[in-house]
Order: sequence, then C-alpha cells, then structure tokens
Amino acid sequence: MWIREKVVNLKQKFKTDCPYELAGYLNIHVLFHDLHEEIRGYYKYDRRNQYIVINSNLDENFKFLVCAHELGHACLHPRLNTPFMRQNTLLSVDKIEREANRFAAEFLIPDENLFESYDQMTIYDIASIHQVPVELVKLKYKGLF
Repeated sequence: MWIREKVVNLKQKFKTDCPYELAGYLNIHVLFHDLHEEIRGYYKYDRRNQYIVINSNLDENFKFLVCAHELGHACLHPRLNTPFMRQNTLLSVDKIEREANRFAAEFLIPDENLFESYDQMTIYDIASIHQVPVELVKLKYKGLF
C-alpha cells in the first residue's frame, strides 16, 4: 500500500494526473529517442540528474504508460539506473520492475467510484477505458478479478 500512498500524495501535492507534468515538477527530464523496437524506455540517474528516456516509435498511449512506469523508478528508486523497459517488463518478477509497474497502475487507473463504476465491468473493459494493459488492471485490483 505504500506505493499507492506515494502516488496519491504526489498527485495531490502537484495537482496533476499526467506523468509528463509530474516529471516536470520533479525536475526529471523526459526525452524521446529512436530506440530498438524491443526497448520501450528506461530511467537514468547521473550526477544528481534524473532522465526518463522513451522510445519515440511508440504510440502516444504507450509513451504515456512508459513515462508512468519510469516515473515509478524515479520516485521509488531514484538512484538506481534501470537498464530498459522491454516489451515483457509487465510480466517481470524483478522487485523494482514490479514496484514500477504498481506505481504506473496506481498512477494511471483512478480509484474514484471503483465499485459503483466498475461493478459490471471486466478487467478488459477497465483496461480499455483507461487505455492501459490488462496486466496493470490486475496489479491495481489484485484479488478482485
């Protein structure tokens, strides 16, 4: 639950639910580069500077997701460099990758009216509404589906 609390506090403090805006408020540089097709993005810490690098070839929804995931690394593991987010990172068993995925899930899928709005929906419906992979919905609502 500490990751959820971290996300809630950041959203309230900076009054944004946009990962690009939050990165800007936190002085984290977001860059777009033409990366290999298997690499979605990565986080880099260098001499007290933080960078999120996103594959410029991704569609806008995935860029948003990658930014939220890498922002998770920046907020939860600020001095650790992450090699890169591959296509299969959402299935990772690595602790820091799971935590960054959880951060992205909490950041991109709002809690408001959870049970009222989602009562008759499947995880696929929720994923579609918020334009996130089903794996993130499963992380967010573990045990409900």
